[in-house]
Amino acid sequence: MPSGARRPDRTRTRLLEAAFEQMFRNGFQAASLNAILSRAGLTKGALYHHFPDKAALGVAVIDEVVRRPVLDAYLGALGADMADPLAASDPLAALQGVLRRRADDFTDEEIELGCPLNNLAQEMSPLDERLRERVESALEAWAAGFADALERAKEAGTVRRNVDASRVAAFLVAAVEGSFGMAKNARSVAVLRSNLELLADYLDTLRPGSDPRTVPRVRGP
Repeated sequence: MPSGARRPDRTRTRLLEAAFEQMFRNGFQAASLNAILSRAGLTKGALYHHFPDKAALGVAVIDEVVRRPVLDAYLGALGADMADPLAASDPLAALQGVLRRRADDFTDEEIELGCPLNNLAQEMSPLDERLRERVESALEAWAAGFADALERAKEAGTVRRNVDASRVAAFLVAAVEGSFGMAKNARSVAVLRSNLELLADYLDTLRPGSDPRTVPRVRGP
């Protein structure tokens, strides 16, 4: 670190980590401040020094704890693949690879709690505008990253020129998040894997010369 740079605020970090754990396991509304403070080993004074209320704490959790890992899992991995000249020649294949690898990242135990971003969207979007806006911002950034990959694929000639990259990207994000919800409810990682594999197969229908009416074959669990 540069000389004189501030060290991270450990108290704030402990609050965010404890809040995320409680919100992820119990939901935002059921996550009590007392439980968060007990987990962090801090007092209410420490909490209110950093956050005026629980909603502000929730916003910080979304922006600083939830958003980055979710985006890194898809866009970070996609960017790393695109840095490879071979992958960069077929951005659509790079996007397919990210979806297929993501399908193998989980176990049944890990899928039980679902996607934290999706959980917050389902629970809090009708109840708190600040939280809804932060979730929306993360989802929009995710979709924008997918749309960029699709636009690059169009330029590389691996996706038809008439494909609306933004609409397809929004559909992909919605399908991924919906698949997490289904897998969580079924308590089955096989549901998530099957859906993400199908999404990767669907992208082949965007290639030049493909039949856009083609329905990819569903791969069973």
